Amino acid sequence: MELTQQVILAKQGDRDAFIRLMKHVESPLHNTAKSILKKDEDVADALQETILLAYKSLPSLREPSFFKTWIFRILINACKKIAASRSRNVSMADIPVVQSFSPEYEDVDLKEAVDRLEEQQRMVVVLFYFEDMPLRQVAEVLEISESAAKMRLSRARKTLLDHLMPIGKGAMNYGSI
Repeated sequence: MELTQQVILAKQGDRDAFIRLMKHVESPLHNTAKSILKKDEDVADALQETILLAYKSLPSLREPSFFKTWIFRILINACKKIAASRSRNVSMADIPVVQSFSPEYEDVDLKEAVDRLEEQQRMVVVLFYFEDMPLRQVAEVLEISESAAKMRLSRARKTLLDHLMPIGKGAMNYGSI
């Protein structure tokens, strides 16, 4: 059964349909929350808040086809609220180290490089590349214009390129991506 149909059923009060929806988006929501908050307990709080608010607010969702955008917006707002209430700065020690994919690239750690991006750029990269959202949908989730999303993505790419391929370490300068 397609996602839009599940949303319609959930809006009509079908709890099993709501549970199926949450299982469908659980992993992408978790990954996005983790990229914002870093700490597992904060991620769990954000997910719990998102699911509760989504359940309460589902009848107000006008267009079932926008469910994914709608729930990511709820998640991002919950993450921002938690981050503000914790009022802490994330240090480099808080960023998890991810093993490289192969030994020949062990100095290159894309996850770490993405985690070092400023929040606005990191969110666009996570939603666009890791959650496979079209740029239009990324802009909607972040409540910015599509051109602003393009600009943030462009700046993030440049920052990642500079971080992953520093000039003077044998890397060639290929210009912008």
